[in-house]
Amino acid sequence: MPKHVHLISFLVACSLLSIPKVAHAQALIPHTLQLDPAKLEKQGLTLAQEAAQLAQFQQIDLALPRARLASQLAPKNDKVWLLLGGLHLQNREFDPALAALKKAQALNPKNADVFFAMGSANFQQKKYDAAIANYQAGLKLKPNDPEALFDLGNAYYMQGKLPEAIAQYNQAVAQDKKFWAAINNIGLIQYEQGNADAAIKQWQTAVSIDKQAAEPLLALAVALYTKGDRQQSLTLGATALRIDQRYADVDFLKENLWGERLLSDTKKFLELPTIQAALQQQPAPQ
Repeated sequence: MPKHVHLISFLVACSLLSIPKVAHAQALIPHTLQLDPAKLEKQGLTLAQEAAQLAQFQQIDLALPRARLASQLAPKNDKVWLLLGGLHLQNREFDPALAALKKAQALNPKNADVFFAMGSANFQQKKYDAAIANYQAGLKLKPNDPEALFDLGNAYYMQGKLPEAIAQYNQAVAQDKKFWAAINNIGLIQYEQGNADAAIKQWQTAVSIDKQAAEPLLALAVALYTKGDRQQSLTLGATALRIDQRYADVDFLKENLWGERLLSDTKKFLELPTIQAALQQQPAPQ
C-alpha cells in the first residue's frame, strides 16, 4: 500500500480548521472603493475554511475555486497556500501544486506538512530522490509523524532500498501500533524476498488490527493458497474482494507496490473458480 498522498486535502483541512473562527463575510466585493485589508483577509480565511471542509468530503472541484480566492485575499497565510497546493495535488495537478506549496514554504519554512506534501507531489511523479529529500526535511521538523515515515519508506521501496524501507516502516509502527499499512508493506517486501512465512505473520498482524483491511487479507489469502492451505485461503480471498473489489485489478495492485512474485501468485489465485464466482456476485466498483 503506497498511500503516498495520505489524503493531503484532509491533512491540510485539519491544519486549517485550527484557524480561529471568523465572522461570515458580508460580500466578497465591498460596495466601497476603500478596501480594508484586514476584512479581506478574514473573508479569505472564511473561504479557506469552507474549502477545507469541502475537501474532507472529497468535493475538490468545489473546494479549489474557494481556495484560489482565499490565497488572493489572504496571501500571507501559509496554511491557505498549503490548502491550495494540497487540493491541486489531490487532482494530480503537480505544477500548480508545487507552486502553491513553495509559496507556503517561503512564508513558513518550519511547516513540516508543506515538505510532506511536496514529497507526495514528487513521489507521484516518480522523482524519488526529491521525494526522499522532502520527507527527510519534514521529519526533521516533525520527527515522529507515522504517515511521513511510511511515505519515506515507500520512496526507499521504489528505489529498491529495501532495508531502509523496512526501517522506516518499523519506525512508523513504533509511533502508531495500529498502523497496519506499514506492517502490510513489510510483508510485501518479505514475500518478494522469498520469506513467505514472515510475510504471512505480518499480514495476519495487519488483519488483526483491521479486519476490514482488504489488502493484507487478500495478500494473506494468496500466500496461504500458495503454501497449500486451500480452504482457508479461498474464504479469506472472497472476503477481501467483498470488502474492496479493486484488489482484483492487477494494475491497482501494482500501484499498491505489490511485487512480481506476489502478483504472479495473485493472478493464479484470481483465476480460481471460487474467486471468480465471488467476483461475479459483487457489483462493479464505482
